[in-house]
Amino acid sequence: MSELNYAKLCQYCFQVLETYLQGKNISQVPFPDEFKGKSYPLFVTWTTGKEKELRGCIGTFKSDNLEKNLRDYTIISSKDSRFPHPITLDELPNLNCEVSLLVNFEMAKNPYDWEVGKHGIDIKFKDEEGGFHSATYLPEVAEEQGWDQKTTLKHLVRKARYYDKIDNIVNNIQTERYQSIKKTISYKEYKSMN
Repeated sequence: MSELNYAKLCQYCFQVLETYLQGKNISQVPFPDEFKGKSYPLFVTWTTGKEKELRGCIGTFKSDNLEKNLRDYTIISSKDSRFPHPITLDELPNLNCEVSLLVNFEMAKNPYDWEVGKHGIDIKFKDEEGGFHSATYLPEVAEEQGWDQKTTLKHLVRKARYYDKIDNIVNNIQTERYQSIKKTISYKEYKSMN
């Protein structure tokens, strides 16, 4: 798979978002031939500025048609509800686009059966009242934050909206680990590819 040019996926995301923000038909944006017919779970992440501050990140664990998923999640991630407003046309020149294709899914033996910087983790668990919780961190999150496994799991449990002691539910946590093929390009790089 290393012979594929993953930057073309980021280029496609920029083209889709730019076309969408200009009010044009995104289904007319050409998808890279070398990726046609492929299926992956994926995340699309938008960051801004030299510090690459998060501006939007949403994806899916459903392995579906890559062209459809990438087009859909390009737009969905640009409207990430954690931010006060969707990405605007004026913001484009300051953006970076990151595409993460998720691969090598496997059930972990326990919530700590994964490596920082190598694996992303997806957790699911029920709390003491039977409420269901789930959350995920992509492989780069723990390393970028400087977290060890225990700290990462604590933050992930909070992300899953469980606020009691982690010791109460740690034995209930089902953990799936995975890896990602990740590529990032800036808007300037995108423009130079056209």
